[in-house]
Amino acid sequence: MAEFGSGGGTGGGGLPSSPGPVQGKVAFKAGDGEGGGGGGGGRSRFDSAGSRVSNGDCAQPGAGEEPGSAPPASPESSSKEKGFSASQQREGKPGIPRRSSIIKDGTKQKRERKKTVSFSSMPTEKKISSASDCINAMVEGSELKKVRSNSRVYHRYFLLDADMQSLRWEPSKKDSEKAKIDIKSIKEVRTGKNTDIFRSNGIYDQISEDCAFSIIYGENYESLDLVANSADVANIWVTGLRYLISYGKHTLDMLGTTQDNMRTSWLSQMFSESDVDNLGHIPLCNAVQFIKDLNPGLKTNKIELKFKELHRSREKTGTEVTKEEFIEVFHELCTRPEIYFLLVQFSSNKEFLDTKDLMMFLEAEQGMAQVTEEISLEIIQKYEPAKEGQEKGCLSIDGFTNYLTSPDCHIFDPEHKKVCQDMKQPLSHYFINSSHNTYLIEDQFRGPSDITGYIRALKMGCRSVELDVWDGPDNEPVIYTGHTMTSQIVFRSVIDIINKYAFFASEYPLILCLENHCSIKQQKVMVQHMRKILGDKLHTQSPNIEESYLPSPESLKGKILIKAKKLSANCSGLEGDVTDEDEGAEMSQRVAKEGVEQQNSITGKRFQLCKDLSELVSICKSVQFKEFQVSFQLQKYWEVCSFNEVLASKYANENPGDFVNYNKRFLARVFPSPMRIDSSNMNPQDFWKCGCQIVAMNFQTPGLMMDLNIGWFRQNGNCGYVLRPAIMREEVSFFSANTKDTVPGVSPQLLHIKIISGQNFPKPKGSGAKGDVVDPYVYVEIHGIPADCAEQRTKTMHQNGDNPIFDESFEFQINLPELAMVRFVVLDDDYIGDEFIGQYTIPFECLQTGYRHVPLQSLTGENLTHASLFVHVAITNRRGGGKPHKRGLSVRKGKKSREYASMRTLWIKTIDEVFKNALQPIRDATDLRENMQNAVVSFKELCGLSPVANLMQCILAVSMHLVGPDNTPLVVVNLSDQYPTMELQGIVPEVLKKIVTAYEMV
Repeated sequence: MAEFGSGGGTGGGGLPSSPGPVQGKVAFKAGDGEGGGGGGGGRSRFDSAGSRVSNGDCAQPGAGEEPGSAPPASPESSSKEKGFSASQQREGKPGIPRRSSIIKDGTKQKRERKKTVSFSSMPTEKKISSASDCINAMVEGSELKKVRSNSRVYHRYFLLDADMQSLRWEPSKKDSEKAKIDIKSIKEVRTGKNTDIFRSNGIYDQISEDCAFSIIYGENYESLDLVANSADVANIWVTGLRYLISYGKHTLDMLGTTQDNMRTSWLSQMFSESDVDNLGHIPLCNAVQFIKDLNPGLKTNKIELKFKELHRSREKTGTEVTKEEFIEVFHELCTRPEIYFLLVQFSSNKEFLDTKDLMMFLEAEQGMAQVTEEISLEIIQKYEPAKEGQEKGCLSIDGFTNYLTSPDCHIFDPEHKKVCQDMKQPLSHYFINSSHNTYLIEDQFRGPSDITGYIRALKMGCRSVELDVWDGPDNEPVIYTGHTMTSQIVFRSVIDIINKYAFFASEYPLILCLENHCSIKQQKVMVQHMRKILGDKLHTQSPNIEESYLPSPESLKGKILIKAKKLSANCSGLEGDVTDEDEGAEMSQRVAKEGVEQQNSITGKRFQLCKDLSELVSICKSVQFKEFQVSFQLQKYWEVCSFNEVLASKYANENPGDFVNYNKRFLARVFPSPMRIDSSNMNPQDFWKCGCQIVAMNFQTPGLMMDLNIGWFRQNGNCGYVLRPAIMREEVSFFSANTKDTVPGVSPQLLHIKIISGQNFPKPKGSGAKGDVVDPYVYVEIHGIPADCAEQRTKTMHQNGDNPIFDESFEFQINLPELAMVRFVVLDDDYIGDEFIGQYTIPFECLQTGYRHVPLQSLTGENLTHASLFVHVAITNRRGGGKPHKRGLSVRKGKKSREYASMRTLWIKTIDEVFKNALQPIRDATDLRENMQNAVVSFKELCGLSPVANLMQCILAVSMHLVGPDNTPLVVVNLSDQYPTMELQGIVPEVLKKIVTAYEMV
């Protein structure tokens, strides 16, 4: 666990924590060299054997000790002095962190503070809501780490003199008059690790950028480099010092006359409107409702409790609320410190943003292009609650909060809320939102069937629904899962509902997956119902045999396609026999544990098909899949194969390249395994990465898999069709679904996400063990190809579900951005088992950069009122997201170290010796393969040429270095023909042959 001394947690603080055991230690000692000079006494020890740091506190040498020697105190006594137990120290756990963004009420605190126990019903902590709060916090003081060269770090207690003329620190061996800096001598307050001292420090990577800042002072521009325990403590000092530099000792006077003007005037006016009788006070219930109207996310009991605490502290009786009390409680409850610090960062030491400040914020952080003062003024007019601010063009903290929590700052890009992709590609080039056994609303074996299943799916943008049709009473076909105990619904009523809701959420084609088990007589009834009810919506036009691809979604707008069995063209009668498709029989066998032979015999069963029903099937004819090579040669583009989840997984693992190529021309439907009797869902990403278009999901079952499906199809206007990545569509491209590294020809992206805070987390449903207490933490998950899958989590914020401050940053390398998704999950930390609070899933391509709010959704997909995460997003090569050094302009920064295959020792000497010699050739082959892939990516980024030209540039560059023992080339490139060709000369490593063969397809 990385930590420097006391002061609490490391998450969001000065030094990152690590879950592993402590391997390296750091000892920091105060010597004569601290401060501006450099003596031999103030030295540190950093064990290079490990990168982690353990409880390295600054220790004062006792009498007779040398400055560089370790103190004789035992670990137990040392740990107690620093505020955490010996058991915590042995386990590598830090002490309980102080909450960020707060200052303690009370008298000036000294370095050693007494432990107290409060029996108050509410914490007496005060949020930072203004520059004067920052100044007061600096006067009270706080612990900071002072960083010197050569990895020297000292724990010191820094405070601002009461007269605000100088900054002091203690303890120090210097004279008290020297252990200070005059405010007048400060030239600059610099945020981040941006001085030579920071850059040359041996523990640079262990210090958080957000917690570091430097004070540049004196005629020689010396630097005092400091690290706070959290980003908010750093913000307090940076904000306060910048105000002091600008306004000197008159800072508080200036703040008193200007800072509160706009906000206080607005609140005073609002209070006066409520105090209709001019009594100078209003009833408590009115004041509570007033604040709740202004901030709907606040809980009523919390507002009431705050007023009562205020009255109790002033020994006031009664329930009337004065204007001053109202304003004070509003300041306390409705000011978000993280937003306040963001405002002052862009406001040039003002308590509001003017139009130019807002322009800079919109361009630098939010990524808006061509921002003008008129646009800034429109935002101010829309979100600033105070009339004075609207008239003067100023955005106060309340207006800024309104803007950041508005739909304008939603993390989802509004461009993707409408259809924004090319809809004129063949149908096989799209992922299609699909439902399995749509009629079921519970499990697959005993659950009820209901038409609400179709209504729900169609309203959610589903474009492929399933109808399992059987003979019913009174010559009316019914829908249910055969061979099970599920209930039945009438076929005609389902067609009525489909006709009503087919194009409720999307105008693009709807596919009806018809699993027909009816007699000829009832098949004719099915045809009558569909022709009568659906009418011209049915697409019955025969496919054009001269074409090679399916028509586009654009050309099929408003049409309903029937996917079912179809009679062969040479069938001249009114009926014929076809192979049966019976998923229910397969499931029934699984339940009954019957043998494989019977299963196969049922799967191959044949039945009679009515010609009238066959003619309704146009471009989605159901056929049985044999193998890829047969399909490449014989399958027609209008023929569709269905794959059991187990079979599809087998092909995805054993033939990933063939599966992707197959799906470039043909539609593939994947349905859940018969073992999923409980209606659980498969992971759709496992099949999307292979290009499978129709991955049928059990819409009635919430959870991670359904979150991914809903999140994925949220893009492109939620129309149910998402264009697949180009590498999955182009005939000349090669892509393996199981790649665990960069994708050749695709530029990786670096995603930087900072989880800043959370708002109004509800208590998990069904949780009663902890009362109303919530201990939230956040997971950030990346879902996509295997190379992209990753997750990171924040620390737990104990007993704070209203506005927990996380301040933790994560970085992910995204190798195939077009297929990646980001999922935010909030959980309640509990000893018994962590409980779900909320989540939000978003495609990577739909992320907006900058400061954004993430709305949280419940387990069943409903929005959680007022519950959200506040995050910062930066992405390589996208506008916004802040300064370049924070974004990371080069993806190489996040590149993983190269992994090589290893040999397992069998402890049979003769065999181990033989395979030992193979290690180096395998490493060489891995290097050669990855260097070739990197060459392709680099040249495509630099050249900007056509795909063939890009490839030839890469091959020419690489082939210059591929020569045999006699300096003859191993790869010969012929550029004389219209299409460049390659020849392999001599002995070439097998891995290079495969790479060249794959690229030669271009």
